[in-house]
Amino acid sequence: MDEPVEISPAALQKLKQQREAMLAALGQDSPVYGVNTGMGRLAGTRLTAAQQADHQRNLLVGRAVGGKPWLSPELTRALLCMRLRGFLRGDAAVSPELVSFLADRINDGFLPAVPRDSLGSAGEIIPLAHAFQAFVGLGTVIEDGAEVPAAEALSRRGVRPFVLGPKEGASLIQGSPLAEAYAWVCGRRLRRLIDWQTVCAAITVDVLGAPQAIYRGTRIEELIEGAATNKSVVQAPISVRVGPKVLEYVSRTVEELRETLQESWETPADSPGFVNGEFVPTTGYHAAALGLRMDAVKAALVHAAEVSVQRLHRLLDPQFSGLPPQLAVDPGPQAGLTPLHKRAAGELHAMRRLAAPATLGSLDTSAGQEDVQAFASKAGAELETVIKSFFAITACELIAGRQARYLLKTPGAPRLADTYAWLAARIEPVVVDRSLGPEIDQLAEACLTSPDGPVEVRDREA
Repeated sequence: MDEPVEISPAALQKLKQQREAMLAALGQDSPVYGVNTGMGRLAGTRLTAAQQADHQRNLLVGRAVGGKPWLSPELTRALLCMRLRGFLRGDAAVSPELVSFLADRINDGFLPAVPRDSLGSAGEIIPLAHAFQAFVGLGTVIEDGAEVPAAEALSRRGVRPFVLGPKEGASLIQGSPLAEAYAWVCGRRLRRLIDWQTVCAAITVDVLGAPQAIYRGTRIEELIEGAATNKSVVQAPISVRVGPKVLEYVSRTVEELRETLQESWETPADSPGFVNGEFVPTTGYHAAALGLRMDAVKAALVHAAEVSVQRLHRLLDPQFSGLPPQLAVDPGPQAGLTPLHKRAAGELHAMRRLAAPATLGSLDTSAGQEDVQAFASKAGAELETVIKSFFAITACELIAGRQARYLLKTPGAPRLADTYAWLAARIEPVVVDRSLGPEIDQLAEACLTSPDGPVEVRDREA
């Protein structure tokens, strides 16, 4: 997703032919929604030739009613990439010039200010109007964290605002590329999160010396190979035992999300789309399937986070760890790491509040013409927030595991040696109480982005 975008001459030629066929069909003067008619409740209003000349631009201007907070740069770029991917399919029948303009803006870091919340339209008309009004020199873009007029940003690139042709404004605001962007970006983050949670589960088994038979045939069994077993532990707490089962379910929901995203990529998004030489109404804008999948992932993550927070609590308890209470070097005068658990509990509470499905709650809009919304992008925004909280919980558990290994003064399972060394390079042992807030945030970010993570993460990315 971060590499420069290139479009082959053959692809552009195919788009040119599709565009010419669409314009020829449009010339037959039949009503075509959003092209020579109004939209929504005004779909029955035919537009004159003079009105059509301004209509595509007006579609972007009048629907840009959102506000802060804006999407992150990563999500905005992903949104533009998803829009480009859909246009390359051909059923939108936009011009090769618009497609090339879009690709160029992706490559030169042109990032429109796109609202993240309060998007109550069917499809994604509001955020897409913000995203693509910038192409015609309206609205603002984000540069170095500041809002800059889009016209100024285009001028600085030596680019004139794009002049939209028939159907192009309508095509820019149809479909659900923002929901697709969330599914794509969150999917990549989720794979790393699952890997790190697998590492966390293995560290807890290693530290507690828990019985290992229950992990046979799992990735955790590989990571704890050679770990010492505490013969006095007949059965570990449930949170320690169910790690593989819980993470397997999370992985399944993530795979289902990936499959649904693939289906969305293959589905015409415009309504009408131009398919097999004719204008065909579609429902590609109604991304309920993507939204419901992201809602399902949220729920699965909340349960996995509950397991993680409980494992963390067990590490702090000498009844289970055999280590000093709260993993403090000097319990009593020192609080040790119990504040870590409080941070994790707060993050978990925030996650639970977001577990309710975002895709439920349709309302009548557009005088009854648009009476159902998918709210799929909202499900994506909530999933992004849930993932961020879970990475913070993961960082808390990793810091506790690193402290426990420091107090044990033993090397631990050989396959976890890289992990312990990676953590030791980033987290000093807590020999006296200190403020761990910044270290939690830094470690969470490193878990998400670092290319030199421990073996579990490296193996996946290889």
